[in-house]
Amino acid sequence: MRRFCLALLPLLALFAVAAPAPATAQSLPDMTTLDEAQRNALHGEIRAYLLENPEIIMEAIQVLEQQRRDAERFAERGLVDGHREALFNNPHDWVGGNPEGPITLVEFSDYRCGFCKRAHPIIAELLERSPDVRLVVKEFPILGPDSVTAGRMAMAAHDLEPEKYKALNDALMTYRGNLTEAAAYRIANEVGYDIAALKAHAGSDEIDARLRQNYELASALGVQGTPSFVLENQILRGFLPLEDMLARVAQARQTSN
Repeated sequence: MRRFCLALLPLLALFAVAAPAPATAQSLPDMTTLDEAQRNALHGEIRAYLLENPEIIMEAIQVLEQQRRDAERFAERGLVDGHREALFNNPHDWVGGNPEGPITLVEFSDYRCGFCKRAHPIIAELLERSPDVRLVVKEFPILGPDSVTAGRMAMAAHDLEPEKYKALNDALMTYRGNLTEAAAYRIANEVGYDIAALKAHAGSDEIDARLRQNYELASALGVQGTPSFVLENQILRGFLPLEDMLARVAQARQTSN
């Protein structure tokens, strides 16, 4: 308790300054000028005050928590700004929604990820209800060899016939079976891709290098799971319900305006 009181002392001083002070109130003493007996007396007064006014602890904790959130948001803005081109303007990424929209949402996803599959219709609804949002899809296969195969295939598919990518992405995300390599290429065949050409490009050094760039970008941003999103200058880690996503977009819209 003593250590906690000492840790809260600067915040208690803040509340003391903010609160209406009586005419006889004295300024806070300089702790460096107090001897041990005086410090002990002051600590006792702080303890007594906290026991009499326990709500001040919750207020102080709320201030500390807000400061932590503000620091995280500031750090995230720096991360996003430092990787803005790779995030928002990579010509090899598929762009959906409104390609000219002023608000950009970047999605890191894995076709074998259950939460990505749950998020897929939510993002579709979000785009329908938010015509000013531009969606960028980052292939981020992290759930084993079959995920990597599907991710590489999707990257190759976008290179070869980008106009068919959305249909492929939808089919892969809505597939409810075990998405093996055979299943992934069967889906691509149904969408209309040339499988021989697709496999050749998916296995190329070019795709290998671009996939590695996606991993490095995710690592730089601290993105470790799927789905993860970058919404303008915010990093959203994990699945969010539709209403939460809409609220985040509305906040980004208000900030940009």
